[in-house]
Amino acid sequence: MISRRDFLNTSTAAGLVAPTLAGAAMTACASADPAKGPPVGGGPGQRLLLKGGVVLTMDPRLGDFDKADVLIEGSKIAAVGLNLPVSAPEVDASNMIIMPGFVDSHRHTWQGQLRNILPNGRLDPDYMRDIGGTARSVYRPQDVHAGDLLSAWGALNSGITTLLDWSHISNTPEHSDAAIQALTESGIRAVYGYGTGAAGPRNKYPADIARLRSQYFSSEDQLLTLALATAFDPKHWAAAREVGAPITLHVNGTGLLLPLAKLMGPDVTYIHCCNLSAEEWKLIADSGGGVSLAAPIEMEMGHGVPPFQETLDRKIPLSLSNDVETEVPSEFFTQMRTAFLLQRMLVFQRERAGEKNLPPLMTVKQAVEIATMGGAKVNHLERRVGSLTPGKEADVILLRADTINVMPLNHAYGAVVLGMDTSNVDTVFVGGKARKWKGALVGVDVTQLRRQAEQSRDWLLAQAKWPKTALGGYLPGH
Repeated sequence: MISRRDFLNTSTAAGLVAPTLAGAAMTACASADPAKGPPVGGGPGQRLLLKGGVVLTMDPRLGDFDKADVLIEGSKIAAVGLNLPVSAPEVDASNMIIMPGFVDSHRHTWQGQLRNILPNGRLDPDYMRDIGGTARSVYRPQDVHAGDLLSAWGALNSGITTLLDWSHISNTPEHSDAAIQALTESGIRAVYGYGTGAAGPRNKYPADIARLRSQYFSSEDQLLTLALATAFDPKHWAAAREVGAPITLHVNGTGLLLPLAKLMGPDVTYIHCCNLSAEEWKLIADSGGGVSLAAPIEMEMGHGVPPFQETLDRKIPLSLSNDVETEVPSEFFTQMRTAFLLQRMLVFQRERAGEKNLPPLMTVKQAVEIATMGGAKVNHLERRVGSLTPGKEADVILLRADTINVMPLNHAYGAVVLGMDTSNVDTVFVGGKARKWKGALVGVDVTQLRRQAEQSRDWLLAQAKWPKTALGGYLPGH
């Protein structure tokens, strides 16, 4: 295997790490002025130099840097290296960790205004009855818009730059349109997973996917791309493949995948997977599919033990997901920490039982890889996001490493996984455009966003006949 040092000495690496600018020399660069607001970026010819941070590239060819610069040019990452000889407005990234944004591979974004409403609920009957049943049936398009907008901005605030919106709220075409509009307004990078809504005369699922493809997703070179959020009907899988949309589905029972064995392929993501048979795991691995785990939800709601080891043993692409904000926080620090602690606990348990030839313990770097490149692969976006590889989209986050919860910085990956939380997310770029700057969201009126979410929440509670109280008790027994 080529070493990082040898790689950086090759001509290929030189093109990746440093820009080839004729006559380039070290030049005094204008600094981005925090008093003037976020830097302008993301457009043709616009440059931005993230200067002097700890850089975690998530690209094994580039490696990581105790101190380096990241050059953003337009919407792309142009170069990564120490003291890049370019002239561009600078962002002081000292005392920061620069890394790719987190990638969420499964989130029911429409539930944003129902955050924490079912904290003690089980998957069945509580969630299935009250959220998947009652709440979903009374959502209007404007409620979908409010939930998606709030959840998308919450994701950006926590450093998640890409998510898959598992949008099983397409009660009508207008519900689908509202979800797409909200994702677009937020500026997040998203895979819109068109899903089946509550039964109704205008629910054309999955026939409406052809309209959505032509109306909103005619190009793959945009922030929003398309998937089909579905289950086990082969006709639905065929509809997705007719329009070139990947497939994402929940599978948590045993034997459900066996009838689909001949249809399984690398365009399919399997969510939860807590109770699969060995035969089903082999089918996923052999077909090249990916897995999305939502460990806090799976542990809290009763799905089963999150199958990190089963996925890792078979070298299946593995990603993390928030799933539902009705029960868990909408950020990835909890997700990474849970994955890291759970996998290690289960291996130690096997060791104490006397088992030999155990799998390796998960490392903090591995947890970050799953949260970035893992999500990019499972969302079928690995050529565009997930690492700081020059040529990829500039979806970049800056994490403060000088705050009381992580200072002094002794291990960057350890700080990200075990010490940090959303308060450390200082700056977020999506396609080179600032969505968060110096700790504040950019391009959204948070007061208006809260008002919209509260109005939608109040209407939904009234329709569901749930009491409104800040102390809980929206739902019987909870």
